[in-house]
Amino acid sequence: MSASRLVLLALVLVLAPRLATSQQTAALTPEQMAVFLAKAEIVKEKTTSSGVTRPIRATLSDGVFTHDAQFQTVDQAKSVFTAGKASEVDFKDSYRFNIAGYRLAQMVGLQTVPMSIERRYKNKDAAVTWWIDDVMFEEGGRQKLQDKLGPDPERTQKQIYIMRVWDELIQNKDRNAGNIVWTKDWTMWLIDHTRAFRSGGSLLKPAELLRVERTMFDKMKQLTEAEVSKTMKGILTAGEIRPLLKRRDAIVAHFEKLIAERGEVAVFFTLSPAPAPAR
Repeated sequence: MSASRLVLLALVLVLAPRLATSQQTAALTPEQMAVFLAKAEIVKEKTTSSGVTRPIRATLSDGVFTHDAQFQTVDQAKSVFTAGKASEVDFKDSYRFNIAGYRLAQMVGLQTVPMSIERRYKNKDAAVTWWIDDVMFEEGGRQKLQDKLGPDPERTQKQIYIMRVWDELIQNKDRNAGNIVWTKDWTMWLIDHTRAFRSGGSLLKPAELLRVERTMFDKMKQLTEAEVSKTMKGILTAGEIRPLLKRRDAIVAHFEKLIAERGEVAVFFTLSPAPAPAR
């Protein structure tokens, strides 16, 4: 066998498991993914090296399909949390917010918050979150690139706009380079929301809200307290849902003001789908 064919064979052997995993994941319905996360057996686990709460990365299998997931059991509440500039009153760090983040993302049409469901883990309630396939790097890796916006700068910038709106909606005070993940198709995934869903009703950084994805805006605007309460039953309290809706109102008012000043074309956008993988 020629040297070139040996190299090709080696590449196929290395990449085939990854391609199979991606294809299998794409073939699953959301309902199937949820059942898998809830019922599949843990066959291997380890503590991750990143994150303050040191979540568990586990390999799950139902006998047919195998995939990794993240398990988080953190559930802390403090009247005062002291951490320098990050100090805050009514501090919470809870697995519940990963589950709430996924549910809310589905409600507003945001498909880049990974599925997270509730499950018992070692006699504790936990959030079990789908492990993202085909990761290229975390945000820190992107920042090190000379070309930080990648092959499609406009699409990358639009995803950053979406993240800013999302983090205001859930009042996420813990967005950092470690919980922004970029896959190989330059799609941004937003993970680890255990310190979101704060009690504040006002916006933290309104000056950074420059543009908004049209479908996300429309779906946010349509949210009702009854609908959110039903979707978040057992996950968010009324004291966490009402500030969320106040922030929604503030976001809507902010963008309606921008539209009046600049016009819809300057404010609204539609995010193009990720490019198809090269064959």
